[in-house]
Amino acid sequence: MSQKKFITLITVILVAVAAVVFGGYKFNKKNSGHDYVKLHQEAQKNIGPTGQYQTDDFDPTEFLTTWNFNNLPEKERAKFYKETALADGTLLREYNFFIEDKEIEVAPGVFFPAWAYNGQVPGPTIRATEGDTVKITLINGGSKPHSAHFHGFHSAEMDGSAPEDMVLPGENFTYEFKAGPFGTHVYHCHSYPVSQHITKGLYGAYIVDPKNDTRPKADKELVMVMNGFDTDFDGANDIYAVNTMAFAYNYKPIMVKKGELVRIHLSNMLQFDLVNSFHLHANFFNEYKTGTSLKPDNFTDTITLGPAERSVLDVRFREPGMFMFHAHVQEFAELGWTGMFMVE
Repeated sequence: MSQKKFITLITVILVAVAAVVFGGYKFNKKNSGHDYVKLHQEAQKNIGPTGQYQTDDFDPTEFLTTWNFNNLPEKERAKFYKETALADGTLLREYNFFIEDKEIEVAPGVFFPAWAYNGQVPGPTIRATEGDTVKITLINGGSKPHSAHFHGFHSAEMDGSAPEDMVLPGENFTYEFKAGPFGTHVYHCHSYPVSQHITKGLYGAYIVDPKNDTRPKADKELVMVMNGFDTDFDGANDIYAVNTMAFAYNYKPIMVKKGELVRIHLSNMLQFDLVNSFHLHANFFNEYKTGTSLKPDNFTDTITLGPAERSVLDVRFREPGMFMFHAHVQEFAELGWTGMFMVE
């Protein structure tokens, strides 16, 4: 825990102790029952930020089910993505990624000076089938040298990590490789210092589907990237989220249906903190670690991921209603990394 967070925690504890000692609130017959319940209910209403988001240029709900720019009209999509059938039955998938410096809203009224792929954090989700050819042209419209480094198979020339691999402002570079291995992966800038380029927002999800998928067919697939933001640049995160906008899925719960198979492609791009976690209330899920096996590794309701680790989670909700999901590092949840599934 950072010194700043430790001091904040101690302050909260001291205030709580003072309230008990000097506030004169005693749990006697008069106020120990109904009044306490009312206090608890009022406290629950105040979880999360006050106010509303001011911008609408990034939709975290739309991001959940968007890959290969499938949210755009055909003509607009063609500016960023094109696919061509090859003689061997695979596809050539071509992408245009534009890096820019952009201010993004990470909590209501809280803005962060990001570096972004195609103007969004996380960057666009790339999706291919193993064996497809992936070709990504990176155009650097930002103010710093940048790159794209993909977690997966590729040649050394396509790694995007050596000093000579950096794409200077105003220049471009094309990465090309065969998609593999199958699984849920990530990509991110590998310009130095790498931690700075990741914390500023240059990362995204990269999904490779197996050629012969023997897993149960998913009814709904969701992309979730766990992240955080150091808004005062002191080397510690102040806001935590899944898909950038704190408490976004509290404001607008994720809609699913009872009994349908929901597949979550989960990755952790958090920096500064050594671990992150995902906990789902009242339900369990099959976990496929890194998504590189067709048989589940675990059946649980909570997993822990280190930086750049990822998993595929398959869940069927057994009952209708509202179910919370959040980081089980409670500090992360209280600072934004929490949401709701609404099961119909």
